Amino acid sequence: MQIKIEGEKPPSKLVEKFPQFSGVKAYEWDDWRWQLKNSIRTVDKLSEFIELTENEKIQLKMVTSVYPMFITPYYLSLIDPENPEDPIRKQAVPSIAELIEYNDYEEEDPLYEEIDSPCPGLTHRYPDRVLIIATNFCPTFCRHCTRKRIFKNHGGRKPTLDLNSAINYISKHEEIRDVVVSGGDPLTLPFPILERILSALRSIPHVDIIRIGTRAPVTLPQILFDNQLISILEKYGPIWVNTHFNHPAEITEYSERAVLNLLKIGIPVNNQSVLLKGVNDNPETMIELSRALLRIRVRPYYIYHCDPVKGVSHFRTSLWKGMEIIERMRGHISGLGVPTYVVDAPGGGGKIPINPNYILSFTEDTVILRNYEGKIFKYHPNGKESDVSSLPFLRQEKGIQIYIRKRKKRE
Repeated sequence: MQIKIEGEKPPSKLVEKFPQFSGVKAYEWDDWRWQLKNSIRTVDKLSEFIELTENEKIQLKMVTSVYPMFITPYYLSLIDPENPEDPIRKQAVPSIAELIEYNDYEEEDPLYEEIDSPCPGLTHRYPDRVLIIATNFCPTFCRHCTRKRIFKNHGGRKPTLDLNSAINYISKHEEIRDVVVSGGDPLTLPFPILERILSALRSIPHVDIIRIGTRAPVTLPQILFDNQLISILEKYGPIWVNTHFNHPAEITEYSERAVLNLLKIGIPVNNQSVLLKGVNDNPETMIELSRALLRIRVRPYYIYHCDPVKGVSHFRTSLWKGMEIIERMRGHISGLGVPTYVVDAPGGGGKIPINPNYILSFTEDTVILRNYEGKIFKYHPNGKESDVSSLPFLRQEKGIQIYIRKRKKRE
C-alpha cells in the first residue's frame, strides 16, 4: 500500500520554481511509479524546465545518443534552473565534456569488476565480500557514475545476473560473510525479484551481512514510502544500506522521511559521497553535507575519489584536494561526521584510505605528531609518559614549536 501525504496540491516551493508541475496532485508527487513514468528522458523535454540554447540542445543530443539521460521529476526539482553551475544539475544533466577523452588511462571498467567476475553479475575481489550487480537501471542516471558502461548506448552492455550461479558460488565459498547488492539501483527491481535475491542470500548460513547500494533516498525517496518494499527489507535483515548524497541540497524532507522509514525497521544507513569538481570539492560544502547527514541520522562513511572512468574526467579533482578537505573537516566537526577518503585502485586493487599525515617523525621512544590546528606535539608511544597537567607550554626544538605538557610537581 502506498503511503500518501494529505492534500491535493504539490509543494508550493516546487510550483514556484517549476510552474510546469502546478497540475500535479500531492499524492501523485508522492508516488514513485508516477515519478518514474514522468521522468525526463529527452533533451526536448528537459528544455521545458531548463532554458537551453539551440547549440546546447545539439550538444546534449550528441551526448544522450551515447550516454542516455533519465531524471526523476523529484530530483529535477532540486535544481536551480537559473544557475548553470548548480551542483544537482551537474550530476543529472548531460555535458558535452562526457564525450571528450582527456587522457589515455581512462577505462570503461577501471576497477575490473567484470574481470573479477566468477559468474555473470557477481564480482569477488575481497576474500570475505562479493558484489552482486542486480540491474542496470537507476531512477536517475548520474553523469559521474563509475558503472557508466552499463547504461552506455541505452543499456547495450547491461549486466545479466545469473542468480542461481551467483548463489551457488556464494554457498560454496564459506569465507564470504558480506554481500553487497548494487546495480544500477536494486530497489527499482520488481519487488518479487528483489525478494527472491534477498531470500536466497539469507538462506546461506555463513552470510552475515547483506548491504544494499542505492541512491533512492536521494533521487527517488518516494519508493521508500511503499509499505510493500519496507516489509520485504524488514523480513531479511540484518540489512545495511549504503546511499550516495553528494551535496547538502539533496537532503530534503522527502529524503529524511525515506531514511527514517529504513531506520524504523532496523536498517542503518551509511553515506558514500564521491568527490566531484564543481559539486562538492571544497571543505565548506563537505562539512555542511556531513552535518546535514548527521541530522537525518545518516553516518558519513566514505568520500570516494572519482574513478578514472571514460566520460567522467571533467568531474575529477586532484588527490590533494581530497586530503585538504579531510584535513579541514578534522577538528571542525564531530568525528562521527568525518568520512574516510578512499581511492578505489585501478585494476581491481580495492579501496585504499588516503589521509593527511599527522605523524611527522618517530623513533622507538618518541613520536612527533601534528594536530588539526597544525600544532606539533611530542608523544611517548610506549605508555611511559609521566603524569601531566592540562596546560601546554611551548619550547623551540630545532626551529619547531613543540607543545608539551607541564609535569606535575611531586608532593
